[in-house]
Amino acid sequence: MSNIEVIETVWIPLPDGTKLSARLWLPEGAKNAPVPCILEYIPYRRRDRTRMRDESMHPQFAAAGYASIRVDIRGYGDSDGVAEDEYSHQEIQDGHDLIQWIADQDWCDGNVGMFGKSWGAYNAFQVAATRPPALKAIAPVMGTDDRWREDIHFYGGCLANDNFWWGSIMQLYNAMPPDPQIVGADRWLDMWRERLEGAAFWPAMWLEHQTHDEMWRRGSICENYADVDVPVYFFGGWMDLYRDTPFRIAEHLRGPVKILMGPWAHLYPHEGVPGPKADFVAEVIRFWDHWLKGKDTGLMDEPPLRFFLQDSAAPTGTHIERTGRWVEEPSWPSPNITNTSLWLNQLTLEADPVSAAELAICSPQSFGAAAGDMCSFAIPGDMAADCRIDAAGALQFKAAPLADALDILGQPSVDLKVSADQAQGFVVALLVDEAPNGAQTLIARGFCNLNHRISDTEPTPITPGEEMAVTVPMYGTGYRVLSGHRIVLQIASAYWPVLWPAPEPVTLTIRPGQSQLHLPIRNPGVDTSEPRPLPEPAASGSRPRKTKVRSGSMERSVHTDLTNGEVTHRSFLDGGVFGPVGDFRLDDIGTVLSDVSDRRYTILPGDPLSAVATMEQTAGFDRQDWSARIWTYSEQRATATEFHLISRLKAWSGEELIFEEENAHVIPRNGM
Repeated sequence: MSNIEVIETVWIPLPDGTKLSARLWLPEGAKNAPVPCILEYIPYRRRDRTRMRDESMHPQFAAAGYASIRVDIRGYGDSDGVAEDEYSHQEIQDGHDLIQWIADQDWCDGNVGMFGKSWGAYNAFQVAATRPPALKAIAPVMGTDDRWREDIHFYGGCLANDNFWWGSIMQLYNAMPPDPQIVGADRWLDMWRERLEGAAFWPAMWLEHQTHDEMWRRGSICENYADVDVPVYFFGGWMDLYRDTPFRIAEHLRGPVKILMGPWAHLYPHEGVPGPKADFVAEVIRFWDHWLKGKDTGLMDEPPLRFFLQDSAAPTGTHIERTGRWVEEPSWPSPNITNTSLWLNQLTLEADPVSAAELAICSPQSFGAAAGDMCSFAIPGDMAADCRIDAAGALQFKAAPLADALDILGQPSVDLKVSADQAQGFVVALLVDEAPNGAQTLIARGFCNLNHRISDTEPTPITPGEEMAVTVPMYGTGYRVLSGHRIVLQIASAYWPVLWPAPEPVTLTIRPGQSQLHLPIRNPGVDTSEPRPLPEPAASGSRPRKTKVRSGSMERSVHTDLTNGEVTHRSFLDGGVFGPVGDFRLDDIGTVLSDVSDRRYTILPGDPLSAVATMEQTAGFDRQDWSARIWTYSEQRATATEFHLISRLKAWSGEELIFEEENAHVIPRNGM
């Protein structure tokens, strides 16, 4: 890759005078013989915090004959401005405008592709919906088409604690400074102060919107799938958060759609854990070659949908590798999938209904000790553990041991006839694989806010004791349950720390023989040939060197205070969001990065109003000519009628405290 030209900083002017900062990789001769361009557009600082990851992809795109550009969103990195919110109107308009700017450059032939993971997947969908003429194809990785149904904020209409912790991560990112080496020593401090003074506390801002309102419709392409008419190649993972989007877009987008769903956590497939990894870079280049260069790579002749069917595995919070096999489907819904229903009887799952006495459960507020995170980053301990840990706090419905293996592919669901004894409450449904030795591995899970049973825009209180008919959708999965194993369904009324609890302990009552579990079963014997092998990731070339300055550490624990029963979940990472990497120096720019985060969720098993979430973080930037540090603290509690949040922020330039702020936020509960 020695002939690639790397331009450290390119300034992209926007119509309102704002300039976005970018890093650009150009193949040899592009300025004389223009080429298509690949765009990644995210907030996570191309100069430093994603520098290593960027180097695993963008140089390879350039080596394959593409200009490749990594742009920081307005208000992040060295770009001008202040961040307003995730996926703001301004962000998407800026994305539309920068694609036109790219198309007009002398090194671009007018054809642009867009890709990105998570935030970059969201805005790839959203920018595509504005139809910039030069955008010819997108490759979203682990993002969603529906911000209400499948995001960090709400699950099944229930308030997700991810709303708090990821919003707290962004509290830190929104406060990070530009690099004086890039924006100028006479300007960087003013830019930083503007960000610090303009930063809102997003968890509180998001909590102002507890129903499916315009806040969540904005940027959800499911509101009008016809807006996206470019080819889409979606990459996802079963340990990631965004497991349902591939099924929806395969069904509803009218343009060409490719899907690759692996066993991965929230990582690019070429870095994918659990393995097996897949060569994302090579795969997406085949996609770009077809749609941006007009080459027949054979990619679009293959079946459009490819899924990894995971084998049964022993439950553990840390999966490094999963066994299984790749399968392909011609469309979604697939003709190879049959719905199988099982009745919830007297703690059994059976083909025929059987009436019996009512079953009731009031789960302890600490139910969820085995939950792990809804979105795994493949950090040790963040995946679901043995579901037996929580089983005593749920109703458990068990099927007979399987005579033959069963392949589940798609989105299971439960139709429930249920009553509750409080005006607010929710249902938790866990689909579990029970091995002959009793070990229970989570297959899928889903939630239903009973106050949203009629409308997700106008919550309706529960009438205590009145039977309700509700559907609990579970997230999509690809999973083989082995012969001799049992399918188990757990029903619970709490799920800490994944969900914020209802104001009162809730007892759910179910009548046997009135509710059904629905499983999407892949028909056996449909595979007539092996899918094309996905090669292991190639060596990524020479990445920039980094030097460890200080070792990191981590703690992932659940602590029970035996004097009062209080349960505390702690996730501590000395190294930031992605692992215990400590402090390290990016040798090519000389900057030392440091990140420490300490997240805690505490609750008493009998008192939902005892719930407390806190997060404390620090981030640092150090170089011979520069030192900057940020400290943040966030906290969330609730009464029966209100949420109470605290946000604190401090920033230092060298040893000088240049900014300090504390805010309290009180937000009425609205069916949450």
